[in-house]
Parts: sequence; structure tokens; C-alpha cells
Amino acid sequence: MVDTLPVYIQIHDAIKEKIEANYWKIGDRLPSERELSTQFGVSRMTLRQAIQTLADEGILERKIGSGTYVARRKVQEKMTGTTSFTDIMLSQGRVPSSRAVSYFFTSPSSSEMEKLQLSKDDIILRMERVRLADDIPICFEVASVPEKLIRDYSKSEITSSLYRTLEEKGQKKIGGANQTISAMIASEKIADYLDIKKGDAILRMRQVSFLSDGQPFEYVRSQYVGNRFEFFLEK
Repeated sequence: MVDTLPVYIQIHDAIKEKIEANYWKIGDRLPSERELSTQFGVSRMTLRQAIQTLADEGILERKIGSGTYVARRKVQEKMTGTTSFTDIMLSQGRVPSSRAVSYFFTSPSSSEMEKLQLSKDDIILRMERVRLADDIPICFEVASVPEKLIRDYSKSEITSSLYRTLEEKGQKKIGGANQTISAMIASEKIADYLDIKKGDAILRMRQVSFLSDGQPFEYVRSQYVGNRFEFFLEK
């Protein structure tokens, strides 16, 4: 059963469209949450969820005590290879596991359509997970996957290791990925999931993964505990 597009995603899309149309430009401060919630006719909680989703995607930047701004482009370091949490943990002799937070099929947001090369008529699986190593929370992850690629697999096969399921059961070959990494501080929600304090340092990674034929199969927004995980770039 497919859920209708959540209200906060509809607001996410509307704000993103205004930014892309230069209604709000890079560095501009958005109206307050109170003003925006009134404008969209929703509760501040729903508005805040939309804003946080845009911040997680790097489109907006929230500054404590100042407000929410259209994010400036950051200097990017090109990384190679596709990051699989399961394979990274196993390679380091640690036991990977996942704890599902949400798992549902829905219409894609504008960002998901863009990243996964989908149309508004397509369906995606959107799942939130806490990823653990030796039962210690390492990251909170929101993953979006085209439904047509995983409709033949069980929930456990997808949540335990999507990459291995696609390779071993789907006979798909994993290709490269586009990755963006930046630093931020943990929100109250993320702190609760990762067993850290609100305001602790976290590393945010946004990744689009591709099959060997160039087809995007996963769009992930991950937030890693800063003192439990590090990225290593080999040139």
C-alpha cells in the first residue's frame, strides 16, 4: 500500500522550488517558522520537519539564534567508491546491525526525483534506520530506493544489507557513488537515536549510489557520530 505524499514533503518541495526559482537566493534568510507555518497553513512541528529535511539535504542551513538560511555551496572533495556500511564494518572486524525507525512506500519528493531520476508517478521506499557496530549506534540514515528495484525482496533483506541483496539475489553489479560530506551538530531527535547529547558534533553524508550501468538505485542522507566514525580518503 502506498502512502500519499506527506504534508511536510509537500512543503519541502514548495520551499525547494522557490529556492530554485531564485525567490530565495543563496545566503538569504528565510522567514521565521511562525511566518512560514502560517503561510503554508500547517503546525510549526510539520513546518520544522520540512525545514530539517531540507537542512539534511544541504539545501538550507540552520544557525542557532539567527535563523534558517539558503545554504552556500561548499568546497567539495571528490571521493571514489561506493560506501556500504555493512562492508565497512565487516572489514574492520565489527558486527554491523540496523534498527528500523520507519519503513514505507510513498511518492518521491522533488529531491528524490532529481537524485534518483524518477518521475512523480514513480514510487519509492523511504526508510529510516539507526546503523550500529557491535551494538553501538554509529549513524542515523534516511534511505530512498526506487520501488521497482526492490519489489521482489523482503523487508529484512532490504534493511539488513540492500547492497548484498541486490548483488546476490538481484544479480546487480554495484557501481560508483556521488558523496558529499559536511559537519554539523546533532538535533534533539538525532541525539536521541544515536545516544549522544544535543549539539554534539556529527558528520553528515549525502550519497547517491549507482549500478554499474549508471542507474541510480539509492539516495541516502546519513548523520554519523563525530567521535565514533571517520572518513578516509585515499588519493
